[in-house]
Amino acid sequence: MSDHGHGHGPGHDHEAGGHGHGGHSHGVSADADRRWLGIALTLIAAFMAVEVVVGVIAGSLALISDAAHMLTDAASIVLALIAMRLAARPARGGYTYGLKRAEILSAQANGLTLLLLGAWLAYEAVRRLISPPEVEGGLMLATALTGIAVNVVATWCISRANRSSLNVEGAYQHILNDLFAFVGTAVAALIVVLTGFDRADPIATLVVVALMVKAGYGLLRESGRIFLEAAPADMDPDAVGDQLVAHRAVVEVHDLHVWQITSGQSALSAHVLVEPGGDCHAVRRDLEDLLRHDYGITHTTLQVDHLGEGARAGTLLQITAPTADAPEHCDDAHGPVHRPGPHDH
Repeated sequence: MSDHGHGHGPGHDHEAGGHGHGGHSHGVSADADRRWLGIALTLIAAFMAVEVVVGVIAGSLALISDAAHMLTDAASIVLALIAMRLAARPARGGYTYGLKRAEILSAQANGLTLLLLGAWLAYEAVRRLISPPEVEGGLMLATALTGIAVNVVATWCISRANRSSLNVEGAYQHILNDLFAFVGTAVAALIVVLTGFDRADPIATLVVVALMVKAGYGLLRESGRIFLEAAPADMDPDAVGDQLVAHRAVVEVHDLHVWQITSGQSALSAHVLVEPGGDCHAVRRDLEDLLRHDYGITHTTLQVDHLGEGARAGTLLQITAPTADAPEHCDDAHGPVHRPGPHDH
């Protein structure tokens, strides 16, 4: 008995038994996200231009590194805004999910730029530790304090956007790390003013580099999981399978796959075997309700067969069209090829 609950993306819904789902809303609206990101971009671009000039005059690597970091901040926000527009386009043609993963590409780019910028700043900081140049501490301190104020406002603006989106989170991490950088620069400038210890400037830079590496690695790890179609980090596929097979009419669940279309949007497919005489439609509805309520998964493809009909557990099944010799189906939907996965039950 083959039965499929949902289509495969906006604009490509194939409903069975009246259970197709349309579009999905996740958190803050895209328009609100774009507005908050636009405000943050304006603040950062204006201050970055001032900081470059002051950093050169003061001879401060920390200020120049902050300005370079702010350049990547601005680039990350522009990239996030472009990715949002691409992701909002409706699904068409061969892109059955639309361009939702453009946001994940943006997050990956943000993570990579954080790591590359961190490597360059670490090199410069070590060089200045060995041979520290003279630093204009007072000018450095005034600029850093102004930068803290600007970044607090910019960070607050982006925090108002939907941070469940890895795309927005990537831009947020850039701005947050820049805030940390300004705090470190202010502390270093104060030490230079009070003690004349010029090496405080590159030491502050190395602390910021460590924070950048942490944030960049986190973004690459999370975006990489989505591109490799791993299950969401907070979801155990084995536990999901155990919960599905615990249904009173379900005998076995196998070929279970859980993945993320984009951040905050998960999908699941599985082959479900029910006891002979069981109601395939009722089982499918129960399992869909469970997945939606307990895990927030609304993109589901469940193939429901009676045990002993169709294919036995652990085998591949492809039903291309009904024939006189084919087993009776729950409805007119036909199952896709189900490939063995690592979470069979």
